[in-house]
Amino acid sequence: MENSGDNMTSGIPKTQYAVQLTGPDTLVLNASKPVPKPGSHQLLCKVEAVGLCFSDLKLLKQFDAHPRKKEILSGIDPAVLKEIPSYVPGALPTVPGHEAVVRIVAAGAGTRHQVGERALVQTDYRWLPTSGSNGSFGYDFEGALQEYVLMDERVITSPDGESMLIPADETLGASAIALVEPWACVEDAYVSAERTAARLGGRMLIVADPGHAIRGVEETFSTAGSPDWIACVLAEPAEVHMGCCRCEVFGSLDELRDQTFDDIVYFGADGGTIERLDKMLAPRGLLNVVLGGARIGKPVSISVGRVHYGGIRVVGTPSENAADSLGRIPPTPEIRPGEKILVIGAAGPMGVMHVIRNLCQGVPGIEVAGTDFDEQRLALLTEKAAPLARKNGLRYQSINPKENPETPPASYTVLMVPVPALVAKAVEQSLPNGIINIFAGIPAGVAQELNLDAYIERGLYFIGTSGSVLEDMRIVLRKVAQGSLDTNLSVGAVSGMKGAIEGIRAVENRTIAGKIIVYPMLRDLELTPLEQLAQKHPSVHARLRNGQWTREAEEELITD
Repeated sequence: MENSGDNMTSGIPKTQYAVQLTGPDTLVLNASKPVPKPGSHQLLCKVEAVGLCFSDLKLLKQFDAHPRKKEILSGIDPAVLKEIPSYVPGALPTVPGHEAVVRIVAAGAGTRHQVGERALVQTDYRWLPTSGSNGSFGYDFEGALQEYVLMDERVITSPDGESMLIPADETLGASAIALVEPWACVEDAYVSAERTAARLGGRMLIVADPGHAIRGVEETFSTAGSPDWIACVLAEPAEVHMGCCRCEVFGSLDELRDQTFDDIVYFGADGGTIERLDKMLAPRGLLNVVLGGARIGKPVSISVGRVHYGGIRVVGTPSENAADSLGRIPPTPEIRPGEKILVIGAAGPMGVMHVIRNLCQGVPGIEVAGTDFDEQRLALLTEKAAPLARKNGLRYQSINPKENPETPPASYTVLMVPVPALVAKAVEQSLPNGIINIFAGIPAGVAQELNLDAYIERGLYFIGTSGSVLEDMRIVLRKVAQGSLDTNLSVGAVSGMKGAIEGIRAVENRTIAGKIIVYPMLRDLELTPLEQLAQKHPSVHARLRNGQWTREAEEELITD
């Protein structure tokens, strides 16, 4: 049922506390930011809790250069965007914070959501493209580091009618719900469907060097059909026929300058050509290097940042058949029985989630090793991970590379540190058929020289995902509601608005082992690590469970 008119709840103040990002690396606590009145199709939501995320730092540093801080290009009427005061693209100040649970306190005319509803926020508006990404809550639309946030149903409703406000169980604590968002990002990193065929109706480029025949390309086509157009650059004259595809032969890559392709198949072993083709991949494109018995013989620069942010994939085969490469692609990047998992940077907030998730996934015979340079954070990780490993009959170990530079061989490497050189190291150290999960957000424009010969010969595969989708969040929310997953295991500190900026700096400097939860309604609460609660808030500390955050502790904090 739609609301027929403005529905304003009494007691909403005219102004509020909010953390605003006003420029690169410039955060301010605004103690008098106006609370907007929702217009037609708009909702005013009270923020119950918001988690601080490493992704907030990318926005902090890049500000209007961040691909999600750009203007929306399509998918919504520009006139509608002008009606939304919380739409703040470009250099306009924004409010960060995207891991949130909210309650609707006012609704304008024409809204389908009702006052009183409690919701987990899905932040990615993937149908609203920007020049480099898509619209997002906490980026070009104001986020949750404020007491009240305005949302517009014309923005938060996908083309298929799905709302980005997911109903949240009243029996769960706010922190447990807010943390579903980062846990869902972790879930998405393992369950995303990988493309194992040429894109149906897409654009394909075939390049063949002297002495390399074109073989197996048609075998890469989907059973549903083929690409729409194939461009060919051939060193030796040849006729190319690919079923119903339009095929067009070009004399050189120069004739295709500035064009991009969903699939690129290269029959050859020239490193310079591979680097050029890598730049011609469209978002979510697939580069297939068919060596045909040759070797590249030198490092090749690959856009590793686009694996995470652009969803590109790189595969290859030592053989002469292009289909052999695609046969190596896993349907999903899920961990496999007997997997030897290495999580680099495991003791950070998101790294802890990866470790816990894999130990609790029910996959038999796995071994998990987590590395971090911070001994204190490693110890806290071990306190959480070791009991789970014992309970599930698995092996877990923490490793400080300062003390033990030799890491165990891995069939599955998860990179939680956005350092491109670690991608190259993972290639060198991976076991055959290994998966390298580039979870940390290396900037999209960054490339890294890799031993692509080793990558191809060992059958390795890069995976990278950014954000999550509604189904990921629903899966995690169900696990939390059923008690099979406690997202509060991630909490390392709590704060109100007074300590929120300090909390963001703590994330930047990695000084707190765990997620920081901000309760905006607690204006004067300073940043407080859980281990300091006994001294600063003893009644709250008494409601922890084995030193871990609980709903009971949250309730005591709010009423303390």
